[in-house]
Amino acid sequence: MTGLRVVLAEDDVLLREGLASLLERSGLSVMGQAGDGAELLELARRTKPDIVVADVRMPPTHTTEGLEAARQLRRELPEVGILVLSAYADVDQAMELLAGGRAIGYMLKSRVTDVSEFLAALERIAEGGSVIDPGLVAELVTARRRNDPLAVLSAREREVLGQMAEGHSNAGIARRLFITEGTVEKHVRGVLTKLNLPDTDDHHRRVLAVLAFLEAR
Repeated sequence: MTGLRVVLAEDDVLLREGLASLLERSGLSVMGQAGDGAELLELARRTKPDIVVADVRMPPTHTTEGLEAARQLRRELPEVGILVLSAYADVDQAMELLAGGRAIGYMLKSRVTDVSEFLAALERIAEGGSVIDPGLVAELVTARRRNDPLAVLSAREREVLGQMAEGHSNAGIARRLFITEGTVEKHVRGVLTKLNLPDTDDHHRRVLAVLAFLEAR
């Protein structure tokens, strides 16, 4: 990831400076720092970074300024990857971000302390992938609606789909579940077929599968 260009948006100066220092030490280039949504938009438009890392809540109202800025950036600069950081898990926010397409991510701030996981998330986004915080996925796995659209899936297929929602490739899923990559591919095909997803490109079908997974919370 050496040379990856990043813009940071976080109103907590200590956290923002800490993230900037971490990224610089890891070989990434921090193009600038913002303390609110308006400043983030101006900075991103000017520098056109590879990735924007933004807090959901920023001044002036500390509600969804970062999320709104991320939405605006996705419309104006769709090629820029976005990682949104949140202090708590919000399912609706995560679903909306995933629906935004490729190179997008949602991560809890508490996860940032795991440096390797944080950097891996940035790498996946830089490569065009989607990242959903594992804590959010775990919460959704344990919650079930009465009419669960995923009821047609086997326990293993649900497990594979959960790993897909975290942004892992087939190879990564195989390593985590201690099964072969070929077995993972079989389960992924089963998931896509049983959920009656349209026969489009594989990446888009995987995103649709993850959305179905999140909607079954």
